[in-house]
Amino acid sequence: MTRVVVVDDQALVREGIRSLLQVAGIDVVAEAGDGGDALAEIAEHAPDVVLMDLRMPRHDGIWALEQLRAQDSDVPVLVLTTFDDDELVLQALRAGARGYLLKDVTVEQLARAVRTLAAGGTLISPSITDGLLRAIRADPPSVTGPQVPAPALTEREIDVLRLVAEGYANREIARMLHLAEGTVKNHLSSILQKMGARDRTNAVLRALREGLLD
Repeated sequence: MTRVVVVDDQALVREGIRSLLQVAGIDVVAEAGDGGDALAEIAEHAPDVVLMDLRMPRHDGIWALEQLRAQDSDVPVLVLTTFDDDELVLQALRAGARGYLLKDVTVEQLARAVRTLAAGGTLISPSITDGLLRAIRADPPSVTGPQVPAPALTEREIDVLRLVAEGYANREIARMLHLAEGTVKNHLSSILQKMGARDRTNAVLRALREGLLD
C-alpha cells in the first residue's frame, strides 16, 4: 500500500484527505500542520509520497521543499493547493515538487497522482499547464539558470521525455514504447546529462521552454 504524509494547516482538510485516500486504498501514515512539522514526520515515517499545501503559517510549503532539497531527500512531493498562480507553480517546481494539483480534483485523480509520483512519475494539473507554459517562455532564466544552447536530443529521447511530461513512470513508458525498463532509465540519464537538469521535472520544464515537446 502506498504510504503518504499529508501536510496542510487546516485539520478538517487533512481529515478529509485522509478519509478519501483510505477509501482509494492509500495509507496516510502521518499529518502535519506546517513545513517544520512536515520535515519531522517525513524523517520518522519515510513515506512514498508527501501531499503538501503551499500557504501555511510559520514554515510554508516552499520552505519545506527547499529544506528537503538541501537534505538531498528523494521523497516525491505532490503540491495540493487552491492556488494556481503561475509564479507560485514555478517556485514549487524549482524547489523540487514532482507534481502540482489543485484541490478541485476528484478522488480518482488525486489517487492516480499519488500513485504516479510513488512510481517515479511527475504530474501537473492540466488546468494550469497553459499558464505554466506561458510563464516558462516569458521568464526562461528563472527556470534553469544561465542560458545554454538547446540540447540535441534523439528522437527516442524526445519520445521518452514527452511521456515523462505526461506523468508516466518508467515501467509504463517502457511498456508504451516497447522497451526494457533499464533502457528507459538509460535514456533518462542521457536526457538529464544533455539538458543539465537535476531531475525529471527540471528536464520537462526546460524542454517545454525550448519547445522540444511541441
